Amino acid sequence: MKCDIKDKSLRKLGKKRIEWALNRMSVLELIRKRFDKDKPLKSINIGACLHITTETAGLAVALKAAGANLSLCASNPLSTQDDVAASLAYDFGISVFAIRAESRKTYYKHIGSVLENNPRITMDDGADLVSTIHSSFAAKGNKTTNTLPWGSTEETTTGVIRLRALEKEGRLLYPVIAVNDAYTKHLFDNRYGTGQSTLDGIIRATNKLIAGSTFVVCGYGWCGRGVARRAQGLGANVIVCEVNPLYALEAVMDGFRVMPLKEASGLGDIFVTVTGDTNVITSEHFIRMKDKAIVANAGHFNVEIDLKSLDKLAAGKRDVKPLVTEYSIGTKSYTSAGTGKVIPRRAQAKPQLKRIYVLAQGRLVNLSCAEGHPAEVMDLSFANQALACEYIAKNHDNSFRRDVVEFFVMILQPLAGSVRLQVFSSASPWKSLSLNKGGV
Repeated sequence: MKCDIKDKSLRKLGKKRIEWALNRMSVLELIRKRFDKDKPLKSINIGACLHITTETAGLAVALKAAGANLSLCASNPLSTQDDVAASLAYDFGISVFAIRAESRKTYYKHIGSVLENNPRITMDDGADLVSTIHSSFAAKGNKTTNTLPWGSTEETTTGVIRLRALEKEGRLLYPVIAVNDAYTKHLFDNRYGTGQSTLDGIIRATNKLIAGSTFVVCGYGWCGRGVARRAQGLGANVIVCEVNPLYALEAVMDGFRVMPLKEASGLGDIFVTVTGDTNVITSEHFIRMKDKAIVANAGHFNVEIDLKSLDKLAAGKRDVKPLVTEYSIGTKSYTSAGTGKVIPRRAQAKPQLKRIYVLAQGRLVNLSCAEGHPAEVMDLSFANQALACEYIAKNHDNSFRRDVVEFFVMILQPLAGSVRLQVFSSASPWKSLSLNKGGV
């Protein structure tokens, strides 16, 4: 068993935390018990690029019970929980390549370590693993696809967007099941998971009172809906910025103020990006922000906040708390905290720098500053992932199209959803969870 982790001695704490999470993942427990009996993934190499957390450990343990040879690396340098990585490696015998705060070079080295296992199935959270396979395949000028994986799964909105772009360009080399498209994923993980864990991360990092603050949510997809609702529930005055007119209308009817980000940037105390897009908050917004504005990202990649432009604007920069960076900005204008209006600096009696606080270097605030989604939510998402791996293993020799597969939504998700509902309602859950149930 190969691994590259921070510290083996952390395994004891990691195992306790994994056990805590496993006790709250009832659907995965049922799948794991059946997998342990049937061994549907026996001797199949699986490579996974996922957040190394206690909840992901639940999925890893289930896949190992199914007989898989699993190699695991991190999908974000700041999301790895080192104690969990140690326990997975030394208590569960899983090859783990992940160290919290690893460099970009180490991050991709670890992806390479996973690919050395020649995976037949890949699992992604953001599509970095699949993208690396495609880049390597093209660089080597391979003519045959026999060496490629049978199929893959993708967990995130951002990853599905990247993969659909490859598909549209005709460059997707093997099929991918879009787990993110399952209702039992995005309705729960994206909405309730991201909603709660994002607020958790902001509060842990800043100890900021949410009640009474003006909270700007950039994006009103399922993640944005969740963040807006949770901020509202804590007493914030929520503003939604959304470019899709239908989503924006929905936000209005949900009771939120909706306006362009250029207008909202002078009003917000806290800003959160949840779009999956690039350069959402840029210099034109930074210069309008109030003194002591807090900026965070809950999208997968650290590209939604334009930190390069912020660096250029900043007269100074320092870390004031763990994962909280203060940027001091001296611009030709400033935003009045009272009116939100941009005022020329010459009109100020006493010019001074304003401060903007960026959390977690613009990376996922819920995983960098907190522990990510609750186990009960990830139970559903990872049940989808486990069943998708089984489906690929059983059907890769059939007419498995080379595209981003959506039929997973209709085939597998009712199984996970039905069991989770029975768990919440205290009814007796199914004795087993099989692909042959639920009308499949």
